[in-house]
Amino acid sequence: MFEKILVANRGEIAVRIIRACKELNIRTVAVYSEADANSMHVQLADEAICIGGPPASESYLRIDRIISAAEITDVDAIHPGYGFLAENTHFAEVCDSCNIRFIGPSPRAMQSLDDKAISRALAKKVGVPTPPGSESTVEKEQDALAVAKRIGYPVMIKAVAGGGGRGMRVAHNDISLVKGYHTARSEAEKAFGNSGVYIEKYIENPHHIEIQVLGDNKGHIIHLGERDCSIQRRNQKVVEEAPSPLLEHKFRKLRDKIGKAAVKIAEAARYTSAGTVEFIVDNLGNYYFLEFNKRIQVEHPVTEEVTGIDLVRYQIMLAMGEPLRHSQSDIQIKGHAIECRINAEDPFDDFRPSPGRIEMYFQPGGRGVRVDTHAYAGYTIPSMYDSMIGKLIATGNDRREAMDRMNRALSEYMITGIKSNVSFQQAIMQDPNFRRGVYSTSFIEQLLGGARRELIDEKA
Repeated sequence: MFEKILVANRGEIAVRIIRACKELNIRTVAVYSEADANSMHVQLADEAICIGGPPASESYLRIDRIISAAEITDVDAIHPGYGFLAENTHFAEVCDSCNIRFIGPSPRAMQSLDDKAISRALAKKVGVPTPPGSESTVEKEQDALAVAKRIGYPVMIKAVAGGGGRGMRVAHNDISLVKGYHTARSEAEKAFGNSGVYIEKYIENPHHIEIQVLGDNKGHIIHLGERDCSIQRRNQKVVEEAPSPLLEHKFRKLRDKIGKAAVKIAEAARYTSAGTVEFIVDNLGNYYFLEFNKRIQVEHPVTEEVTGIDLVRYQIMLAMGEPLRHSQSDIQIKGHAIECRINAEDPFDDFRPSPGRIEMYFQPGGRGVRVDTHAYAGYTIPSMYDSMIGKLIATGNDRREAMDRMNRALSEYMITGIKSNVSFQQAIMQDPNFRRGVYSTSFIEQLLGGARRELIDEKA
């Protein structure tokens, strides 16, 4: 049993990890930047250490400072959360060399899934379909043009590292490909310290389906069903739900296929801990592997709510060497769960980030409502990090009840002093196509296009 864990992250995920540790009677250490001195995770942890200035490059991305904090406080393990160093193989190796347990996959498993291009090669090797594209990273724009010519436009330029929609561009011709290639590389270098990109065929209007997997160090791997993450804006997820309306009503037989494909990739990588295998599904029911996320996901609560399994707690138990307590036949999906990401941004000004001081904060509650957040009245949201305030999760016996409950909960959410996307999330919950489960990754573009047309008509 671990006695003390350092949380190498911030915001709502740091709070989430600290809560799981408290329930396991494990002491916690928070690390924080100067900008986060008053953050909730700092207040909730048993100990807290400042590791640098506000920029992540001076704090949350500094391996040396995090390891120093871990050694000073004599922790047994480090939980990286998501983002920052969560998928950094070198960080996991450094933890290993310092006899500090990394709460995540083993360095060996991380290396076999080291980036998206390597993961694609592994998926192909075990017979899981992948979109046509480059075999590895593309180092020159001439090579990018050659790949696009071979597979045909439109194509997607994707960073091999990181996530969150950064380092990704769609190109429909040679001119947009060259521009997008250099922009994606620059963005990826700034966000992840890795400018590598690859090219793949862009599947238009697909569904984004991901499978949650768990693996122990005995070689046992199970999946916990799917999440539908198709409601996205600029490749960043906005709403997630489980189970997927697409697999529930249109392609029910596909559920078992995708679940088995995810497990097959995880087995090939000898994966340990919690991870997520992402796929896209077209309108004909064809599915393609996208990437393997070697960490806990932002949207993990929807899986927790429909399976009754605490994924963060499971991560910690697996890191301590415990075997999986569930077999595949034990996993039962009950009810429906929806998560809305609540961000500090202005939906009426192109979703411009809205950092600043929260004056009044009241979060919804009641039956079937969960809020994972680090926000409170008087808290100042820094400008240098992700704009997410928290996650609102609503559950119900079925999808209709979950949607109605989410709509009610959003109507109760009160945040003043900054702008938020609460009203935009309400518009999604009330949209007829969303309520019918008829949507793809282009849903928000279509929703915004309709809103603009209505505004033009009103002015006319």
